Amino acid sequence: MSYYFAIIGAQDNPLFEYEFGTSKAGGDGQSRFSEQSRHLNQFILHSSLDIVEEVQWTSGQLYLRVIDRFFNNYISCFQTGSAVKFLLLHQPPSTTTAINSSSSTTLAPSASALSTSSSSTRSSTSIAANPTSPQTEEAIKNFFTEVYENYVKAVMSPFYKANMEIRSPVFRSRVAAAGRKYL
Repeated sequence: MSYYFAIIGAQDNPLFEYEFGTSKAGGDGQSRFSEQSRHLNQFILHSSLDIVEEVQWTSGQLYLRVIDRFFNNYISCFQTGSAVKFLLLHQPPSTTTAINSSSSTTLAPSASALSTSSSSTRSSTSIAANPTSPQTEEAIKNFFTEVYENYVKAVMSPFYKANMEIRSPVFRSRVAAAGRKYL
């Protein structure tokens, strides 16, 4: 599974961006976004900000779970008390992508094709195989929690100004470590 993580400030400005792949189940930690989708990731995340603003008022939680889906990309959100948003775009591995894209190329896919793609996606409990499973939700929540703790430490620095881009290599390495640990 490939991930694109961004921290969006209270004024909807990007504060931090990081792209990585799964390290679980034999993954090498490298993202598998195509070159074209790599350019679209920022736009996909920013387009989901309207949905975040709608969902934040219906849920009293900081972790808003999967809030949006764009083709085969899922967007999860964690919002801080200061209206800073942590957005994670996650894309299932290419085997699931190939199944879903083959069934969506026809105008009216057969029922057997739909049942095959949905059963192969939902039958596995692997984090990489099913982006909406409870195990995946828990892993993403733990990732967001650890990154939030590191974010608080970074913004408490006397050299940090509110809504300033986070350029700390220590913070980047801690986000990478949290990604390896949970995702």
